[in-house]
Order: sequence, then structure tokens, then C-alpha cells
Amino acid sequence: MSRATRRVTTRNARFQQWESLLANRSKRHRLGEFLVHGVRPITLALRHEWPLSALLHRDDRALSSWAREALAGSDAEQLALAPDLMQALADRDAPAGSDADVPELLAVARIPPPDLARIDLGRDGLVVVFDRPSSPGNLGTLIRSADAFGARGVVVCGHAADLWDPRTVRASTGSLFALPCVPAAATQDVLRWVERGPGPVAVVGTDETGPTALPEAELRGPTLLVVGNETAGMSAGWRDACTQVVRIPIGGDASSLNAASAGTVVLYEAARQRGFPARRAWPSPDGGRICGHAEL
Repeated sequence: MSRATRRVTTRNARFQQWESLLANRSKRHRLGEFLVHGVRPITLALRHEWPLSALLHRDDRALSSWAREALAGSDAEQLALAPDLMQALADRDAPAGSDADVPELLAVARIPPPDLARIDLGRDGLVVVFDRPSSPGNLGTLIRSADAFGARGVVVCGHAADLWDPRTVRASTGSLFALPCVPAAATQDVLRWVERGPGPVAVVGTDETGPTALPEAELRGPTLLVVGNETAGMSAGWRDACTQVVRIPIGGDASSLNAASAGTVVLYEAARQRGFPARRAWPSPDGGRICGHAEL
């Protein structure tokens, strides 16, 4: 399926577009593309047949078997870049001089339409709503937890961190490609989508002052799990929409849990009540296993 490889040797207009995807949210959305770094995220993007515009690889040395297989298994445009150009597109949080400083392979992925219909809540599904998250790291972490514990999708509501920020993709460790993740402008957009579904859905919010302790919460039916902003918590619109608000009993000197951590704890309890999602194992590039879940 692979195409002939083209070479990029200068910081031409195409390269400058790719570079803008690192930190410029408006350009990501205008171009409809985002960058994917790392073996696992690229592997999962390919495994889940995510639409890719291009695969970029360094041109100064022989590629690993993983990179060769990734290129051979994709019909995306393939381009060979000099190491300095690949380094300019690298994960900005990678320590200088590390193996990740000059990536072997990068993917340019397409942004899907912001359509809530991509998520199938099903008869008894669980969907996570992250209300106005400000941190790409928290957003990616909660997507990873949602994938691990059997959620059907993640909705990012309101003015929020960008789903397609490289930091979000990295923190999700590729789970962004394994389940539908959709932005929504407002609470009412999500609630109207739920109302078009087959039946009633519980809206369960998380708050440190919630009247229901998490072990007493009912999380087995069709559920929207709402996690609020890291600082302000849930918006008034989401708080009004909740059918129950749960708190996580904690001790020690901590006043509360990080938003992504709190969401992960509630997702674990929901998975426990539902019997935990079945796991499936995929071959990994190093001969081990990449594991994912089957939907509940």
C-alpha cells in the first residue's frame, strides 16, 4: 500500500505548515490536521485506520522494523526529512539529547468532524464528559482512562484544551485513536444529542461536596459521567443537568484529587460495577503486547 517516498530538504511552505501544528491551535483546525509523536500513538492510529495525510521519517539512517512496517502498511503520503527538520517537529517535552530528540517517524493525522453521532452510547454505555478542561495533559490522561475502563467515548465540552494538541495526544498514549473523542460547544448540545437516543440516560457529576459517596452510586445503566474544570469544577449548566453528584471519599492532607485522577477513580468504580471490560491483546512493535479493551 505504500507510496513512493518524496524528500524534504528545506523549511519550505509544507514544512512550515507541519511546524505550525505543534503549538498553533487555530492553524491545526484551519488545516484540519495534527501531529502524532511516538511508537504507541502512531501504532494505534494505524491499527484503528485513522485517516493520515502523511508519514514523515528521517532520511539519514536505516529505519527500524517498526517504522518500515508502519510505512509499508499505510497509503498515506511518505516524506523523508533531514534530521534537523525532524528535530524541529519533535515532541517539545522530550529531553535534549535523548533518543526521542530526533524522532524516527511522525504522522500527520486528519481531524475528524465534531459530530457527536460518532459516539454510540448504546443500551447501557458510559460516556465521559470533560467540562472545560484547561490542561492538555489532564485531557489526554482522562481519555486514556476512559479507554482502559470501557467508556464508549469522550466529549470535551465548552472552551477547553484542544483534543488535537500534541500534548493531549501524547498523554492519551494513543487512546485518542481507540475511542471517539468529540468536542461540543455547550452543555445543551450534548443534552440534545442524548435526548435523541433510545432511552433515559443518567447524568452523574463529580464534585468533592457531592451528596452521594462513590461506593453508593449507581453506575450500571447508560451514563454520562461529567468531570468538571480543574479549578472551577462543573459549570452551572452541567450541575443542573445532573441526576446525581458523587464525591470520592479521601483522607490525608489532600483537599481534593486532580480532575483526571478523580475521573479515573469514578471510571474504575463504573467498570467494577459493570464487571470490567474484556481485554484484547495486540502484537506490539517490540514483540510484547499492546492491550486494549472491548466495549461493555
